[in-house]
Amino acid sequence: MISRVWHGWTNHQNADVYEELLRKEIFLGIAKRSIQGYRGIHLLRRDVDDEVESVTIMWFASLDAVRAFAGEDYEVAVVPPEARQLLSRFDSHSTHYQVIETPA
Repeated sequence: MISRVWHGWTNHQNADVYEELLRKEIFLGIAKRSIQGYRGIHLLRRDVDDEVESVTIMWFASLDAVRAFAGEDYEVAVVPPEARQLLSRFDSHSTHYQVIETPA
């Protein structure tokens, strides 16, 4: 199992709009792609001073599945234009981890 981790930041005014975009459009669009080996996504959020940080953790069966999602240069972040408009900054690359242990 591979975990793909990415961070983005928005201001407080855009935080709820950004979260709604993720949950109602972007995440559903990813699911509709029916990528073989895609196992889902988690969204984390926290207030940090004058920003709101969002973290996505995507789950894939293999790096081949990650490539099916993100392309051959799979470490490059996949950030749709409508999300970029709401973000003040974001990671240009995602980080990938081999999952060693999961909850029972």
